[in-house]
Amino acid sequence: MNEALQAFVEDLFSSSELNRLPATYGGGRFFARPLIGVARGDDHIFQKLKEVVGPEHLTPAEAWIRSGLPDGEDLAARLRVVSVVFPYTDQIRRAGEAGGDGGMPPEAYCVARNRANPFMNGVQRRVEQFFQERGSRAVAVTHSAAYEVLTEQEPHRISSTWSERHVAFAAGLGTFGLHEGLITEVGCNIRLGSVITDAPLKRTPRKNDEPHADCLHFARGVCGACIAKCPAGAITEQGHDKQKCSWHCRKVRDEMLKRPLKSLLASSQLKINGETRVRHPVGCALCQFGIPCMDRNPTVLQV
Repeated sequence: MNEALQAFVEDLFSSSELNRLPATYGGGRFFARPLIGVARGDDHIFQKLKEVVGPEHLTPAEAWIRSGLPDGEDLAARLRVVSVVFPYTDQIRRAGEAGGDGGMPPEAYCVARNRANPFMNGVQRRVEQFFQERGSRAVAVTHSAAYEVLTEQEPHRISSTWSERHVAFAAGLGTFGLHEGLITEVGCNIRLGSVITDAPLKRTPRKNDEPHADCLHFARGVCGACIAKCPAGAITEQGHDKQKCSWHCRKVRDEMLKRPLKSLLASSQLKINGETRVRHPVGCALCQFGIPCMDRNPTVLQV
């Protein structure tokens, strides 16, 4: 079934008109060929995430039940977590490397970051249907009642009940960089999504349980290119400051909503601290453009 799922998702990426920039920005695809990884629901890493992400982070079994799906004997062992990597195309990456003005990301990236959401949501829904049509159950956690973003002001903290980055790590798709993005075999300049299912999929082995194995800064004591790329000063050798990053992303959003491209940007809803809020996600990600891990795993010899 793993091979059938890969082919199904690849077809969605190549055929969907939702995977397209507006003609104003060239009309090319947002995302290139996807990567897919699978983790077992009873993998020990999910308990570890309650320490790394926070105690509120759900295990697959907890997310499954909170999403309204039935409990049962050996539930965790029966569940599989499918993680999908959405790699930005070279067109988007070249625009990002060129940069923007005054610490702003290029408009093409902001439009892609915003307008790709319906496609990503659609892929997760279609993957749910893929399993359901084959007699299994499935749920995309970030589109279920189980998902919520949690924030604290003092001390400043942002977390969620389901971290797509950490789930992708559990599924063997990559490890973390100094910028806290996930470095996969197609780089860190990506988006991520996931679906939990009780379909009997084969697990994707993790090549390394060391969370920073593919980051040149941590693995070899070199690089740190993302530090200079961040216009907010949110990345240092000590790590990533989410508060500074969040403040800059708000600045980017406010700036982009002043520009003519505002008419192209879609709003979305997000549950934060129990309250549903409307937002216009455009992102920044300048720390992920024009660096050694942008489009590859820099610790692997390229041939």
